[in-house]
Amino acid sequence: MIRYSLRCENAHEFEGWFSESADFDRQVASGFLTCPVCNSTSISKLLMAPSVSTARKKDEMQTLAMDTMRREAFQKLKEAVATIKANSEDVGTRFPEEARKIHYGESDARGIIGQTTVDEAQALLDEGIEIAALPVLPDDVN
Repeated sequence: MIRYSLRCENAHEFEGWFSESADFDRQVASGFLTCPVCNSTSISKLLMAPSVSTARKKDEMQTLAMDTMRREAFQKLKEAVATIKANSEDVGTRFPEEARKIHYGESDARGIIGQTTVDEAQALLDEGIEIAALPVLPDDVN
């Protein structure tokens, strides 16, 4: 798309967007392009500075894109954690015992969440019990 700054014969200034330069010429010639203020069909283009991509602009766009990706990733992580919590039983500090009972068939298989120490988590992993830590997200501590 090409953006032109336009002016009518009555000095009203406005913008027009065109898919190509020839579209402006066709619309003016056909009388289709009119001033939004006075409906004049005598329209001309104003001089415009070209849109030049500078290194700083490129860096700003990359930073903006990265910020957007971080927000989207954080949102997906929040959704995943919320889904896990909604579909799991919170067994609190009994987590290691319940994980063992499930693993060894002493309790029904189900999703559980809870708390444990680093040492106890390592012991569970050493026993071949699959566990994973849920991240503590900023919203969880506010």
